[in-house]
Amino acid sequence: MTSEPASEHNGDAAVSADEIALAKKLVTAHGQIRQQLRQVIVGQERVVDELLIAMFCGGHCILEGVPGLAKTLIISTLSKLLSLSFSRIQFTPDLMPSDITGTEVIEEDRGTGSRSLRFVQGPIFANIVLADEINRTPPKTQAALLEAMQEYQVTAAGFPHKLPKPFFVLATQNPIEQEGTYPLPEAQLDRFMFKVLVDYPSEQEEFEIVKMTTSSSDITLDRTLSARDIMELQNIVRQVPCADHVITYATSLTRATRIDKGEVPEFVRDYVSWGAGPRASQNLVLAGKARALLNGRFYVSIEDIRDIAKPVLRHRILTNFNAEAESVSTDDIVDRLIAILPTEPSSGMSDAMAGRVFSDKRDPSE
Repeated sequence: MTSEPASEHNGDAAVSADEIALAKKLVTAHGQIRQQLRQVIVGQERVVDELLIAMFCGGHCILEGVPGLAKTLIISTLSKLLSLSFSRIQFTPDLMPSDITGTEVIEEDRGTGSRSLRFVQGPIFANIVLADEINRTPPKTQAALLEAMQEYQVTAAGFPHKLPKPFFVLATQNPIEQEGTYPLPEAQLDRFMFKVLVDYPSEQEEFEIVKMTTSSSDITLDRTLSARDIMELQNIVRQVPCADHVITYATSLTRATRIDKGEVPEFVRDYVSWGAGPRASQNLVLAGKARALLNGRFYVSIEDIRDIAKPVLRHRILTNFNAEAESVSTDDIVDRLIAILPTEPSSGMSDAMAGRVFSDKRDPSE
């Protein structure tokens, strides 16, 4: 990676040597984490990449897949590779909000006999929080995570308590057992940067899984990044420049899902009941920056936006009965939007706007 792309593709100042060094550190750390995860996890490389992109962006993830696909193992192993505190919360129907956030207890001073309240922190006070089977607990308890995910604090007895940084909520849910579950509300789903789908392994991968897990093995994992390292990497991701035409593409992709706003494709009106909000556009650009760095570039291309569009949009688009009846998924809708969404300025765009947005294309392949 060099500073040449930044000077060629960004009108601002060239990238500093320190920024380049941090960017290289991110790429190196990404490779080391993936290499060590392969000692425990077979396949699922797309899942791992999306988790790491979200982590480098400071975002939360929800993983969906049937039981036995190593969702929990991926998250717990990732926590072992990082010098971060980790806690696992197993969501159940009887779990209370205070079981997550913590509670105040009465303490008595044996010397004076006076009593006082002391806040006892719950399991949410960790850098990485695994919310296992998050759809197994009632909305009241699910909502206890909302403030933590957005404000990085919890409020108990009227007093705010700051959470440690960095802070990630990595939740899992099972898509096939819906009896006795509580689907997450849209407002909470929107707080997750990515919804990551964990699929069945290939035949060769399943062979390797069985071979690895049915024999004795001694695996040693080395810690790769500290909390300070991760926060530095999150900062460098935000400094990656993004051209106006790439931001326009990201917002156009999001706005094309909203049936009540402007002109949208007919198939969107047929299958969508509610489209994605502005957080989708923000996360498309931010995740695009992280992906660009991991691919050795200090600028964002439209291909970066396309590549991470599904995990960003799939939980923010609500489909209707027509889509369910015809087995049309949100991923299918995103694929069709990407296929038809132009990367050139629309004919209705003013010449001044077209010149400002597209006069300096970032990616020569576009």
